[in-house]
Amino acid sequence: MISNFKAISLSHRNAPVQVRELMALDEALCKKLMLGMREFTDASEILVLSTCNRTEVYYASDNDCSLEIIKLIGIHKGITNVIQYKNFFTVINEHNTAINHLFEVCIGLDSQVVGDMQITNQVKCAYQWSADLSMAGPFLHRLMHTIFFTNKKVVQETPFRDGAASVSYATVELAEGLCAELHEPKVLIIGLGEMGADVCRNMINTPLKNITITNRTLSKAEELAKSCPVKVIPFENIWQAIQEADLIICSISKEEPIITKEEVKNLNILSYKYFIDISVPRSIESKVEEIPGVLVYNIDNIKNRASEALEKRINSIPRVKEIIIDSISEFNDWSKEMAVSPVINKLKNALEQIRQEEMARYMKHLNEDESKRMDAITKNIMQKIIKLPVLQLKAACKRGESETLIDVLNELFDLEKQSAEEKNTSI
Repeated sequence: MISNFKAISLSHRNAPVQVRELMALDEALCKKLMLGMREFTDASEILVLSTCNRTEVYYASDNDCSLEIIKLIGIHKGITNVIQYKNFFTVINEHNTAINHLFEVCIGLDSQVVGDMQITNQVKCAYQWSADLSMAGPFLHRLMHTIFFTNKKVVQETPFRDGAASVSYATVELAEGLCAELHEPKVLIIGLGEMGADVCRNMINTPLKNITITNRTLSKAEELAKSCPVKVIPFENIWQAIQEADLIICSISKEEPIITKEEVKNLNILSYKYFIDISVPRSIESKVEEIPGVLVYNIDNIKNRASEALEKRINSIPRVKEIIIDSISEFNDWSKEMAVSPVINKLKNALEQIRQEEMARYMKHLNEDESKRMDAITKNIMQKIIKLPVLQLKAACKRGESETLIDVLNELFDLEKQSAEEKNTSI
């Protein structure tokens, strides 16, 4: 049984965005880090998770490998003095604390936006990379599947994932709803500050695929387009883009609105045109909505949606934690049973050896039909004999009292001697 699961975490809780960006790993670097850990440490059961809000490594080892992991990250990221960032990492060397942390991360309790809907898919990708490199053993396989099952239970039994709990998510959710009935809707995002960029990143995971972005600093739009499948246009072309778009999301920091009623009136609006203004102060004049076929949603509309969803999520946290505690308890029971499975197998082998030896003494005096019946009868007897010790072992595991029973079984059936003989035979 693994009892040395550990974690090292750099996240929004302990590191500013500049440091998180510096330490972020793409798929190729995550895999290189895992391979490096296999080569230079004694770590096993390795999982590397890297998102915009966190870079974390989970592993099993008798030793604290956190310093080696930080150095490996520095090597792969080309950071010459990576140790200067050591204090931004939280080191978790206690087994149960590391397991609980992974549960809370995967479910969304530890996210910057409580109940983050993207984190589960990000964790599944990280787990797939671990499996692809044979870094996941029985412990990690079971742990991850327990977490995914727990996540489904949280979704089914609580409102923890209902609605969008941040302004950017709520904006995307509203955009999806407005464009639901449109065929291949065109979306224009104006302004790529923190909010506008977040909306763009979140939108690429939706059915809205025809997205155009623009920014007063063109290079910022071009940089974002490197990681998002979007079209970039110069800022001076926004009115042509507004004419073509079905939905316009505006996030521009300016004292006066850049989109006014007079300018929108000059557009040839043949059907509905939707504007979402997430700027403070407003970048879309409120009178724009007086134009037939135009609907405007402002930051207050968005914040109300997000606040209601966030309140529901926060209120459901106690129930979510109860579900996690139950799942961890079941996982720990499985882990304890795994510790005695070698003893159970040795006991089965010892009884099977006795059965085979006794069968061999009488088989030569039996015909084929009698031999088959003898084989079936003795197998049934053996199963009934072993059933009670196995049940008692598993029950003792849950109580944390299995060691005494294991010692008794070893002495009664000389299991250690049998195991040594099997090894010699295989050699």
